[in-house]
Amino acid sequence: MTNEQWEILLKTVNGKTPKNPVTGFIIDSPWLPGWAGVSTMQYYSSEEIWFETNKKAIETFPDITFLPGFWSEFGMCTEPSAFGAKLVWNEYNLPHADKIISNISEAGSLKIPNPKTDGLLPFVIQRLVNCQKSIQDMGHEIRFAIVRGPLNIASFLMGTTEFLMALMMDPENSHKLLDTITKFTTNWLEFQKEKFPSIEGILVLDDIVGFVGDEECKEFAVPYIKKIFQAFDSRLNFFHNDAQGLISTPYLTEMGVQLFNFSFEHSMKEIRELAGPDVALIGNLPPRDVLAEGTPEQVKNETIKMVNDFGDKNRVIWSCGGGMPPNVSTENILIFKETIENEIRNL
Repeated sequence: MTNEQWEILLKTVNGKTPKNPVTGFIIDSPWLPGWAGVSTMQYYSSEEIWFETNKKAIETFPDITFLPGFWSEFGMCTEPSAFGAKLVWNEYNLPHADKIISNISEAGSLKIPNPKTDGLLPFVIQRLVNCQKSIQDMGHEIRFAIVRGPLNIASFLMGTTEFLMALMMDPENSHKLLDTITKFTTNWLEFQKEKFPSIEGILVLDDIVGFVGDEECKEFAVPYIKKIFQAFDSRLNFFHNDAQGLISTPYLTEMGVQLFNFSFEHSMKEIRELAGPDVALIGNLPPRDVLAEGTPEQVKNETIKMVNDFGDKNRVIWSCGGGMPPNVSTENILIFKETIENEIRNL
């Protein structure tokens, strides 16, 4: 993102209501390739196509802040690859990482991966190194270090159902697994910061936090995510969980979260009440059913309803409830931004 976008984002998150409402979206491989007319494999395998696709989005929507901005990623495979997971690729769909643990008792045998050498991580970094000058020539900088959260990574390493059962059946080995993953993720974030000093924010994505109960959240999510957000002295801690978020929301401040992206199934007012007034929100239009599948008129009407139901323009980035899904059209994005600007003037 540009320096101006970054400063406006920081001011908004810190409670200074901007003159103009901020519209922003998390964009990555679920949306970008299809929108740009390239295959998923082309997007992942070609630095030129990856760069030009992101550049096209930025130039098509210059007044929208895309988060994290020039995201160098390989879907959900990035972090599991460092642990040695088999990766299954598809030309037009997202890749998949196979499990490497059949039983939680194996957690103690896992080694902490080296982010400088292991899996796809060096390719993530090298893509950014190779494209950094082109990114800067556009007036943009690399601002976020990014990682999947510990529960999310654990669910790929051993399966979601198996991992959630392990939390209940074998908490000791579950902690061993999460401790290993957390040490790896903090090292990974530190390495990103080391390679790109322009990084000043941390983005953690973990939907599995939405699948646990209150006691499990306090024991297995809060302390580990808190450590991850302390990997370096960040100016903006951004957390994404677009699964059920009511359990984890009251603990956002304790985890160090300053900006929260959550499920469209929860109203912004509900999340604000649970999170407290100091956590900024980014949301919360239904991403698939409205932004992707709705007509421009439906997008407009639902956006008006969202703004009026929330009734607040402080500490908010107007977006959808999750990352940008596949098949969202240029027209729907533009009508969303236009409607936000018109409605905020009336608040």
